[in-house]
Amino acid sequence: MDQNFLAMFITFFLVVDPLGVLPLYLSLTSGYAEEKKKRVIFRALLTASIVFLVFILLGRGILRFLGIQTGAFFIAGGILLFFVSMDMLFAVPKRTKTSEQEKDSEDVSIFPLGIPILAGPGTITTILLYVGKEDADLSTYLSVGAVLLFVLLLAGIFLRLSDYLVRILSSTGLSVIERIMGLILSGLSVQFVYDGLVKLQIVK
Repeated sequence: MDQNFLAMFITFFLVVDPLGVLPLYLSLTSGYAEEKKKRVIFRALLTASIVFLVFILLGRGILRFLGIQTGAFFIAGGILLFFVSMDMLFAVPKRTKTSEQEKDSEDVSIFPLGIPILAGPGTITTILLYVGKEDADLSTYLSVGAVLLFVLLLAGIFLRLSDYLVRILSSTGLSVIERIMGLILSGLSVQFVYDGLVKLQIVK
């Protein structure tokens, strides 16, 4: 497997954090019949896929329209991802705004599960980091799309097996995995900041 593709996969997997979604999913779908749970998962994944596709196709144009240099966005994105990693390390609830009305809604697949839990600001920022590069070409777009599709597929599998996974891993096991993923993501976020400083020629 190509090293860049693997690094991209690890980054997106850590940011989407499929394992970290499990407790919230179980809470939101408590008491749902199996068929309804399947529909919720499908609609949530479809919603996230549409959001990702929009930013893959339009992300670079958005950055150019706003006049944001790639280096500046790398630094901003790295800082945002660093805060996400700190939330994971210290088990802080996700920094996503979900109102009580959304949580109590009959259909939780779009809000809050699809947006902003799966397709959150961290993942959108990471998409823009990759497609906004000066050397981004068609292969970059295809790689980002393929990686996100694979990550969402894994998220769907984890959600379908959520009851089983929570029993096997327990809350302690999930917490340990979450912290390890947060530690790795913190390193990646600092690397993004460094790459941004290099692109802006602040450091060599």
